Amino acid sequence: MTIRGAGKIARAGASAMGDFAKNYKGNSLEEFRKEVRECSEILIASRPTAVSLWNGVKATMRGLSSAETLDEARESVIFNSEEFVKISSMAVETISKMGANRIKSGDVILTHCNSKAAIGVIKEAHRQGKDIKVYATESRPWRQGILTVNELAEAGIDTTLIIDSAVRSVMKEVDKIFVGADTITSHGALINKIGTSQIALAAHEARVQFYVCSETYKFSSATIFGDMVTIEERSIDEVVKKGEIPDSVKIYNPVFDSTPAAYIDAIITDVGVIHPGSVYDVMIRQLGDGMFEE
Repeated sequence: MTIRGAGKIARAGASAMGDFAKNYKGNSLEEFRKEVRECSEILIASRPTAVSLWNGVKATMRGLSSAETLDEARESVIFNSEEFVKISSMAVETISKMGANRIKSGDVILTHCNSKAAIGVIKEAHRQGKDIKVYATESRPWRQGILTVNELAEAGIDTTLIIDSAVRSVMKEVDKIFVGADTITSHGALINKIGTSQIALAAHEARVQFYVCSETYKFSSATIFGDMVTIEERSIDEVVKKGEIPDSVKIYNPVFDSTPAAYIDAIITDVGVIHPGSVYDVMIRQLGDGMFEE
C-alpha cells in the first residue's frame, strides 16, 4: 500500500523491471532471462488483483525470448519499460478530456476511492468552467477518499466527503458517477475498490449514469481464457486494533469487489468511450493475439 492506484502500480512495476535490466551485472543471456522472469513473478505476486501491474510488467518482457545477445535483451527490457511508462502516463490525460465531455454545468458527481483517471475527468470539467459539485466517499478502511477530497478542494471544486454507507442517501442528488478501475474483465465486468458494486447497484436503482474510467492496460487478457480475477484480502489490522474485539470474531477484509457489466453505462478509455460489451474487441486489438508473448 506504499504505492496506491492501479496506474502508479503498473508504472512502478514496469520501472522496476527497467531498473533491474539497467543494473544487471551478469554476462549470461540465459541467466538474465531467468532472473527477469523471477523478478516479474515477485512483482506480480505483490498485488494479485491489479492486472495493470501484470500488464505493465509483461509489457517490459516483450521480445525477451527472441533476443540473440545479452545487450539486446537488456536494451529491450529498458526500452519497453520506458515506453510503457510514457504511454500509460498520457492515457489519463486522454481519458480526462473524453470523460469531461460527459459532464454538464450544474451536474452533481459522485466518485469512490482515489482514482487518478476519475479525478482527472472531474478536474478537467472544472477547468473547462463547468459548475459542478462532487461527493467523494471516505473509502474505508484506508480512507483513500481523504486524498481525493484534498486534491479536488485544492483545484477549487465544491467537494463533500461522505461516509461509505451514506451513498444511497445522497444518490437522489447525484447526476453522474465516475469511478476508476483495477481490472476490467473480457466480458466488461469491473473489479475495483470494495464498495464500488454497492454504488453501482444504488445508481442502477436510481437511474443515475455510472461511468468507469480505465486505461486499456487494465483490461485482463487472462479472463479471455477463463481465468478468474483474484480478490485480494488484506490484514485485519486495517479494520480493528489488537484487543478491540474478541479473538473468536472473524474479519473479512477484501480490497476489491466485482461490478457486473449490466450496471455500467460506459467505460471511458484512452482509445475512446466504449460499451462494456466491446471490451473483448478492444482487448484483442490493443494487446494482440499474443497477449504479451515474450
